[in-house]
Amino acid sequence: MDFDPRDIACCRGLLRTGSRSFHAASFLLPSRVRDAATALYAFCRVADDAIDHGGGAAALDALHARLCRIYAGSPIDAAPDRAFAAVVQACAIPQALPEALLEGFEWDVTGRPCDTLADVQAYSARVAGTVGVMMAMIMDVREPWTLGRAADLGIAMQLSNIARDVGEDAAAGRLYLPRAWMDAAGIDVARFLRRPRYTPRLAGVVARLLDAAEASYARADAGIERLPLSCRQGIRAARLLYAEIGHEVRRRGCDSVTARAVVPPRRKLTVFMRSLAGAPQPAAPVGAESTEQARFLVTAAAAARPALPAGSLERTLTLFERLARRDRARRIGGPDLWETARS
Repeated sequence: MDFDPRDIACCRGLLRTGSRSFHAASFLLPSRVRDAATALYAFCRVADDAIDHGGGAAALDALHARLCRIYAGSPIDAAPDRAFAAVVQACAIPQALPEALLEGFEWDVTGRPCDTLADVQAYSARVAGTVGVMMAMIMDVREPWTLGRAADLGIAMQLSNIARDVGEDAAAGRLYLPRAWMDAAGIDVARFLRRPRYTPRLAGVVARLLDAAEASYARADAGIERLPLSCRQGIRAARLLYAEIGHEVRRRGCDSVTARAVVPPRRKLTVFMRSLAGAPQPAAPVGAESTEQARFLVTAAAAARPALPAGSLERTLTLFERLARRDRARRIGGPDLWETARS
């Protein structure tokens, strides 16, 4: 992949503060994958920040325009866009995947409610499952079962984030906990959004979401063992670091309103070292089907095939032509003609 080192350095700087768990885990990836993953995460980080900072529909329109330029081969003059353009070309990432990411952001902008767990998973598939699938494609994975597990990992990570950010989201007028669960717990959603506060009933809802996250992590674990060997430790580290967010929420009694759960650096280091020791075992057998809400992502990714690098077809044909000339020279002309064919 042809990256400008300055672009990758800029992307890495964005992740150092905006995606610290991934930034730490990325150092366990081989350099080729690490640079491409850094470019992917940086573009997603910039896009997410544009929405989170109140850009609304205008920011979403601008992101669609940027994405179209990336796929047209003429990205705007920004390091994340240039680097991501190199990734999508080299890895043949279909535009449907980052478009699904932007669809998830549109749900944020329009305030689309998540009534059920399936709705939360559908949202998570778009804003995070897409990243998991694109990461797998960067690692040259095209097999549907493993792509499905990559989507599961992205969904699990997003569920961990949702459980951690309940208070912050509510303060911004957003709720990603299933509203049906809130109703069943006797929590008035409108009142909660007006005045977010911790209650044991809310803790029960958060705990249920963390259980759903753990189920997705268990599905993803089996897929990690199907990744290229050189990539497994890095992805395992990211998986364990994100799951630790949910563990910290549980340690705080599932109170993610009074304060934001933060994993202490010492525990992060312990988790990071665990990732070097070996793979977590899947908690349960995993079926052949991908998560229903992510199936369209898997279908799009599995159908894509990496394109030959620019000029490679011409170089390949020229090579075959030269080899054919050499073979003819050997058969009919002896060593003098053979030396001429070599030139």
